[in-house]
Amino acid sequence: MSKDVPRDVAKDVPRDVAKDVPRDVAKRAGSATAPDDSRGYGFELPLLLFGGFRSIIDELHAELARRGHPDMRPAHGFALQAIGPDGATATQAGRRLGISKQAAGKTIERLEELGYVRRSGDDADRRRKVVRVTPRGQEALGLSAMIFDDIRARWASALDPGRLAALETDLRAMVPSETFRLDVPGWFGS
Repeated sequence: MSKDVPRDVAKDVPRDVAKDVPRDVAKRAGSATAPDDSRGYGFELPLLLFGGFRSIIDELHAELARRGHPDMRPAHGFALQAIGPDGATATQAGRRLGISKQAAGKTIERLEELGYVRRSGDDADRRRKVVRVTPRGQEALGLSAMIFDDIRARWASALDPGRLAALETDLRAMVPSETFRLDVPGWFGS
C-alpha cells in the first residue's frame, strides 16, 4: 500500500490501484465513494464500460478483416448505419453522425473507394447526390451483426447468461432513451 494514500481511504482502494494514487486524489475519491462500496473509484465505471466497448469493437474488426473486410474501420460502421437502408446525402449523414458535411463527405468518399457505398442522383432532385449502401456494404453489415452475436454469446458463456442479461437490463435502465445515437465520432471531437 502506498504511504501517500491515507489509511482510512486505503482500505477501500484495490492494492494495484492504491500504489499509484496520489493522496489528494485518494481523499476526493474516498469521500465520493459509499462506505459499503470497496470495489473502486467512480472514474473506473466509464473506463470499464469504454474498455468493454473497445474490446468488442476491436474483436469485431479483427474478425471482419479475416472475413474479407480488412479496410473496415469503426467510423465506417457508424457511417453505414447513418446512411441507412434508404440512403442519405452527405449532409444528412453528417447530421446523423454529429460531424460536418465535409467530414461526412470524406468518410463517404473512402467508403466509395472501398466499394461499400455508391453515390447516385436523386430521382426527385438531380442536383442532390444520394449515397446508398452497396451489396458489399450490406455484406459487411450482415457479417457485423453475426459477429456481434458471436461475441455476445462468448461474453454470456464467460460471465453467465443471467449475469450478462442483468447487466444489459441495468444498462438499458441507466442509458437515456436515445440509446443508439450515432454521433459518437462527433462526441469524441473528430
